[in-house]
Amino acid sequence: MSGQSLLVPGELSPVRSVPGNIRRPEYVGKPAPAPYTGPEVQSAETIEAMRVAGRIAAQAMEEAAKHIAPGVTTDELDRVAHEYMCDHGAYPSTLGYRGFPKSLCSSLNEVICHGIPDSTVLRDGDIVNLDVTAYIGGVHGDNNATYLCGEVDEESRLLVERTREALNRAIKAVKPGRQINVIGRVIESYAKRFGYGVVRDFTGHGINSSFHSGLIIPHYDSPHATTVIEPGMTFTIEPMLTLGTHEYDMWEDGWTVVTKDRKRTAQFEHTLVVTDTGAEVLTLP
Repeated sequence: MSGQSLLVPGELSPVRSVPGNIRRPEYVGKPAPAPYTGPEVQSAETIEAMRVAGRIAAQAMEEAAKHIAPGVTTDELDRVAHEYMCDHGAYPSTLGYRGFPKSLCSSLNEVICHGIPDSTVLRDGDIVNLDVTAYIGGVHGDNNATYLCGEVDEESRLLVERTREALNRAIKAVKPGRQINVIGRVIESYAKRFGYGVVRDFTGHGINSSFHSGLIIPHYDSPHATTVIEPGMTFTIEPMLTLGTHEYDMWEDGWTVVTKDRKRTAQFEHTLVVTDTGAEVLTLP
């Protein structure tokens, strides 16, 4: 594995502004979102709106990823995604969610998830996860992917490649009538082939007009995830695989989650809608 030094928090830039004509999610300016009380199965109109939100989120992430290179700050990646979403009439869902100060999550190397973009400079050999969610038309679209910065060591490159494959296999396992735990079973069994840890405490989630609806999608084989998959359900799958333990520590910022052994970790995510025969990915650029 790369012998690079561990990450430390950088300096935050001022909060970016969003044009006043762009609709905000209800939680902006509040300590927490209102609990979601609606159905997990969505109407055709909601699903169509989520296709729009998902496409903008995917394109914003793709645009930010073009700037990944040694010497670039994570704050610069945030700026690119923020401006892309605003230019397309979307609000960056993470901005102001439970007080999160930025428009995407940037999680490098040993950061499992929820890294805050700041003055941290990307280094040759880093792996960089970008997590981008867009809110438009009253709904959210959420996706993330892990990218290589410069020349990345083979162990890290394989981790990234196999985490992407774990997500793809999980999506194929989604079928109406199956229980939600089939998703985690597929991910965990694949990860175990390579001795990877599977993060348990951070999961996929239901998503619609609510950023997190309350539906939980574990990435390991959980005996409690017995909800039956139905056509029209919308949720994310976002496996986080590690080169070591699945256990974690959290930075003092209350957001940044790092592997307890500080070994590297990768993640990929799509927002899906369940169809009559499987699943359609809503976060395609």
